[in-house]
Amino acid sequence: MRFQRALCIAGSFLLKFIRKMTSRHWCAVPILFLSKALANVPRHKALGIDGLLALRDVIHCTMITHQILLRGAAQCYLLQTAMNLLDVEKVSLSDVSTFLMSLRQEESLGRGTSLWTELCDWLRVNESYFKPSPTCSSIGLHKTSLNAYVKSIVQEYVKSSAWETGENCFMPDWFEAKLVSLMVLLAVDVEGMKTQYSGKQRTENVLRIFLDPLLDVLMKFSTNAYMPLLKTDRCLQLLLKLLNTCRLKGSSAQDDEVSTVLQNFFMSTTESISEFILRRLTMNELNSVSDLDRCHLYLMVLTELINLHLKVGWKRGNPIWRVISLLKNASIQHLQEMDSGQEPTVGSQIQRVVSMAALAMVCEAIDQKPELQLDSLHAGPLESFLSSLQLNQTLQKPHAEEQSSYAHPLECSSVLEESSSSQGWGKIVAQYIHDQWVCLSFLLKKYHTLIPTTGSEILEPFLPAVQMPIRTLQSALEALTVLSSDQVLPVFHCLKVLVPKLLTSSESLCIESFDMAWKIISSLSNTQLIFWANLKAFVQFVFDNKVLTIAAKIKGQAYFKIKEIMYKIIEMSAIKTGVFNTLISYCCQSWIVSASNVSQGSLSSAKNYSELILEACIFGTVFRRDQRLVQDVQTFIENLGHDCAANIVMENTKREDHYVRICAVKFLCLLDGSNMSHKLFIEDLAIKLLDKDELVSKSKKRYYVNSLQHRVKNRVWQTLLVLFPRLDQNFLNGIIDRIFQAGFTNNQASIKYFIEWIIILILHKFPQFLPKFWDCFSYGEENLKTSICTFLAVLSHLDIITQNIPEKKLILKQALIVVLQWCFNHNFSVRLYALVALKKLWTVCKVLSVEEFDALTPVIESSLHQVESMHGAGNAKKNWQRIQEHFFFATFHPLKDYCLETIFYILPRLSGLIEDEWITIDKFTRFTDVPLAAGFQWYLSQTQLSKLKPGDWSQQDIGTNLVEADNQAEWTDVQKKIIPWNSRVSDLDLELLFQDRAARLGKSISRLIVVASLIDKPTNLGGLCRTCEVFGASVLVVGSLQCISDKQFQHLSVSAEQWLPLVEVKPPQLIDYLQQKKTEGYTIIGVEQTAKSLDLTQYCFPEKSLLLLGNEREGIPANLIQQLDVCVEIPQQGIIRSLNVHVSGALLIWEYTRQQLLSHGDTKP
Repeated sequence: MRFQRALCIAGSFLLKFIRKMTSRHWCAVPILFLSKALANVPRHKALGIDGLLALRDVIHCTMITHQILLRGAAQCYLLQTAMNLLDVEKVSLSDVSTFLMSLRQEESLGRGTSLWTELCDWLRVNESYFKPSPTCSSIGLHKTSLNAYVKSIVQEYVKSSAWETGENCFMPDWFEAKLVSLMVLLAVDVEGMKTQYSGKQRTENVLRIFLDPLLDVLMKFSTNAYMPLLKTDRCLQLLLKLLNTCRLKGSSAQDDEVSTVLQNFFMSTTESISEFILRRLTMNELNSVSDLDRCHLYLMVLTELINLHLKVGWKRGNPIWRVISLLKNASIQHLQEMDSGQEPTVGSQIQRVVSMAALAMVCEAIDQKPELQLDSLHAGPLESFLSSLQLNQTLQKPHAEEQSSYAHPLECSSVLEESSSSQGWGKIVAQYIHDQWVCLSFLLKKYHTLIPTTGSEILEPFLPAVQMPIRTLQSALEALTVLSSDQVLPVFHCLKVLVPKLLTSSESLCIESFDMAWKIISSLSNTQLIFWANLKAFVQFVFDNKVLTIAAKIKGQAYFKIKEIMYKIIEMSAIKTGVFNTLISYCCQSWIVSASNVSQGSLSSAKNYSELILEACIFGTVFRRDQRLVQDVQTFIENLGHDCAANIVMENTKREDHYVRICAVKFLCLLDGSNMSHKLFIEDLAIKLLDKDELVSKSKKRYYVNSLQHRVKNRVWQTLLVLFPRLDQNFLNGIIDRIFQAGFTNNQASIKYFIEWIIILILHKFPQFLPKFWDCFSYGEENLKTSICTFLAVLSHLDIITQNIPEKKLILKQALIVVLQWCFNHNFSVRLYALVALKKLWTVCKVLSVEEFDALTPVIESSLHQVESMHGAGNAKKNWQRIQEHFFFATFHPLKDYCLETIFYILPRLSGLIEDEWITIDKFTRFTDVPLAAGFQWYLSQTQLSKLKPGDWSQQDIGTNLVEADNQAEWTDVQKKIIPWNSRVSDLDLELLFQDRAARLGKSISRLIVVASLIDKPTNLGGLCRTCEVFGASVLVVGSLQCISDKQFQHLSVSAEQWLPLVEVKPPQLIDYLQQKKTEGYTIIGVEQTAKSLDLTQYCFPEKSLLLLGNEREGIPANLIQQLDVCVEIPQQGIIRSLNVHVSGALLIWEYTRQQLLSHGDTKP
């Protein structure tokens, strides 16, 4: 009894919770994770019909989000929730089927996915427990089985009602056809589960039981002239939905018995169906506006039947062949007869639209399936007729009085309203013009060799539309102004054929077509289904390889217009993710094909547009926090793989920013350095990359970790590393000084590693550059400053550099002399780098047993012994240990680690770059638009470097410039997690003034964050800054970074701000900041006297503590007190009940430090 009551309470709570989810509009991320949480609730009978309806309402809420993958994943989880929590005895199969219809099959419930299998198993286990369905009860079935239910709904669906006898009735909705097809296929797969070995014969028998009523009706289509129109519509709709739904997702449909049997069933009805459709399309039976939807249905069925016959092998004798030929001839005849100039009627105009649509379907079928070529390459009746069409001809609108005579009495008013309105008739005319251009596109592709390339017209053309291309291009421009954006696709296809032929002779017309097409593309939203198809077609005609080649050759206005559009597309990509992907993928593929077709592998077109590859190599935006969140969640869903059906049902569009760079890099990997045109292209790109690096360095002297400048520079050097094997000595001789100069520039850690790496590779391959390398140590200490550490790091890999040099003694001697002088530098960081280089060099010398170095032995041994035998556990000792364990010195091998994985994933990960910049090797392999070079072996790292984690080493990048990021574990959390609250800078630079000199000295840093944004007085802030630095707080948060320039602040801080990270968070932004810190595991502690505040002496501080200090006068505002996890007050004995805010903060900071020291067993502050 108690258990039942608990279940009832749980069910009531879950129902309220699910209903609450529908009470507001959610964005994609919360609805996804709430759905995931519900799906993980342990299985029990908690929900009835009300719960099922509530879940359906939640699914409808997910439909408003734009992120399709997240929307699909949420639907998957909600279906799993229903299966886990539904009490099947309280719902019927009819209720379940209606619920399943609320799911979008193209986003979640696809046949062949694990979710489909899970659903089939759930139906199998519970089918005898469902409440009887109304459909089954009406035919006398009191105990519902899945088979009986499905059989009954098919019979009910096929059966026509008495009122469905009108000839001019609207086409039925697709909902019923979707529902019946879904349940039929679920029932068939459930039957397959019941037997261990499901044979083809059993599958055929089960399907025949369900579909006999449908097949019987389909076989009578051609003989029963009095069959109700709605009955034929519904049967054809069900045929299409069955074929579409049965296709397996994520596996080969060829192995699917259900799909094979279903196709065989419908192929046996081909003759009957095709004869019926032929009659309906050609015998003037479609004569009302509502019949246009019917025409679309018939043409979809014909296309599906053609595809079925092509799968099993096309035979000239099959019925579909004869029907297509008759349909083509009848359509041409209808269109020719209707040009006689008679007064148009609704019936005649509708038949004209139907005939043009039928011709368009025939042309599309022939274009996509060469086996269907009805005529030879010589122009036949179809081609002659299409070529003589009056393009963009509008259909005259019939008079309203005449229209009414064609309308059924029940629908007369609606037909009049729809067809006589300008908008309604305009849509019909637009479809008619669209179909004209579909036919013309077929014609131009077939006879593209007959298109003249000069401006002269042929006097007596036998194919006017083909042989008079200027006139056709002008008509295309006119069509772009007439057609809506969802109808322009065939016009774009025609432009792809025409523009390359006319660019030389009619450049201005071609430029006009570029402008008009771009105007259409830029006006669309990337959430519209038509956007991506239109963008792809636009890119294919504007950036066609022939167009690019001709434009570059004549260097006219078209060339500059193409480049202008190129940069507009790149600019658009910052707002519409995936746009640049379409452009770079198409161009790289076309350049690869063109290069392979020329004996010398020419890249004549690509070299004129190398800016495109350059921009692709450095492409990637810095996302806002909300965008970053969506990107992270999408990656999370993708990583679930087959466990989330949405990944299987929906094709991976590869529209992430990473794929732009992946495409460019894989294209560069295909280039052959021994081919002159490839070599020139590579060298031009390398120079442009160095120019870009210098431009970014000059544009902003100080830039912060993970800022846009940091990322661009990082990508530049990654690409240069990819290009390195194809760069010869002569070319490097011209750029080596620029590469060395980059080593002296202020750079973030990841960039420093890449520069050091490429210098090592250059010196290893071309030791001739060693004299220039030694010169880098002679620039004068004032010029070198701490950037000398870059060259000392290179020197530590001298064993690799001298690998192929027989005589190493002179080089080693030079190296030892250089390193020794830096071992005594006054800068501690420089000394550390020099000492680690000295240790590695001396190891090489010992192995070689060089007697000439005996004179240096005492000095070297003494220096190394001194650093190795430092007493105590001070910072110097710790730093010496850390730098030796640093991955760049201990594990990294410049030659063995040279691979894409190290360049794009391992090194960015180990150097503290934000995860946005990590490109896993899986993404390179998944991106198949550009193939992998033959014999390409350098994909994966072969060393232990790939197994390291960022936490495995804690060495900071000692001795680099003042803006370099610190890689210490405690600091990487701060750098990677803190949000750039000060967003005044357009490129989202992180306005975090991290003076990391203190950390470079190995100072112990705690996990305490002190938030002083509410404090106004510079004296209090200066004193707090000093206190935080003394006790090792990780960050001090202030309301404005301008305070550090105040003299009173500086007087109290005594330079502590130079050793302590300061972050600016303005008071209005504090709530968001505190909430984020909570998600990172911080406990928010307020220094305030409240009714529930705890005594400081009794409170135990967590390691990750955030201390919020109040304003000097008003304390902590009420809205912020609500964000606190705990309030702590200082016990007081005096009359005055308050302390200065700096003093209060200092007491709590010390108490935190004291507790942390005790917990770590350290008795010394």
